[in-house]
Amino acid sequence: MLVTPWMLHANLVQDTPLSTVSTNPIAIALHGGAGTITKANLSEQQAQQYRAKLEEALLAGYAQLKAGKDGQYAVISAIQILEQSPLFNAGIGAVYTYAGDHELDASIMHGAERLAGAVSGVKTIASPIAAAQAVMNHSVHVMLSGSGAEEFAQEQGLAQVDNHIFDTERRLKSLQKAKRAIADSQTELLEFQDYKFGTVGAVVLDQQGNVVAGTSTGGMTAKRYGRIGDSPIIGAGTFADNDSCAVSATGHGEYFIRYQVAADICARMAYQGLTLQAAADKVVNEVLVEADGSGGVIAIDTAGNIAMPFNTEGMYRASIDIHGKMSVAIYR
Repeated sequence: MLVTPWMLHANLVQDTPLSTVSTNPIAIALHGGAGTITKANLSEQQAQQYRAKLEEALLAGYAQLKAGKDGQYAVISAIQILEQSPLFNAGIGAVYTYAGDHELDASIMHGAERLAGAVSGVKTIASPIAAAQAVMNHSVHVMLSGSGAEEFAQEQGLAQVDNHIFDTERRLKSLQKAKRAIADSQTELLEFQDYKFGTVGAVVLDQQGNVVAGTSTGGMTAKRYGRIGDSPIIGAGTFADNDSCAVSATGHGEYFIRYQVAADICARMAYQGLTLQAAADKVVNEVLVEADGSGGVIAIDTAGNIAMPFNTEGMYRASIDIHGKMSVAIYR
């Protein structure tokens, strides 16, 4: 079934009124990507647009938690709103590949039994995070790729779209700039800081005490050869375990894969007894920095503690803690 842009909202998880009273601690954090984000290259009007969309997604996810829903629905609800905004490199705002189309990746992991689902290199799925959820809940596999993932999503009744629905003028200009940079340098784009970043993600603690993480991305501008980054890889870009924490990452995917960033943070909590903040800081601001890897993470533990470290100039991020305090930020 082909759908038009305004029909994509049919796949959104329905928001639940915020009036429902929570009996157990709940919390949520989300990100919209890390990178070269400064007041010098982002106007106040643009910053307000980012903050508004982050808040919208945050409240949508929080509503699910307030209603007592399983954490996966809060993650899906928040991420789908970001997927449907051209502001972020996921869904509608996805960057272009070198060939001029879009290849999308997403993953989700539930901390209760370490159930997980992921899709990579998909071109016709309206909501990659919804497809990842379907893999987790309705498949014996963990990751599906390309046309196989698209076939599975269609069988699950998820909306299919023409790849051009993800086209945006802003991302096309980025592709053209990236191609010029590649031509001028005769090297792959991995050397260029401006094209590595852009991902959306959410982590939550639900009323049942479960932590859940999800991540969705369009990948790297001008990527080639079917490149897959960290976002759909469990342990690298996404990880959740009720014995430690849930993490969603954003940054230079190759480093996040090599250093298994999301899983490493949780492992340091489980095996070294570090706090969430200490574990996240150690990996993001020491391990990655020493390896010349750039980016950030959002993380949450079963006590509702939230950590959002990044080693770049900025990271679009937002959270509501166990006390109901909201935070929306972009810069350091």
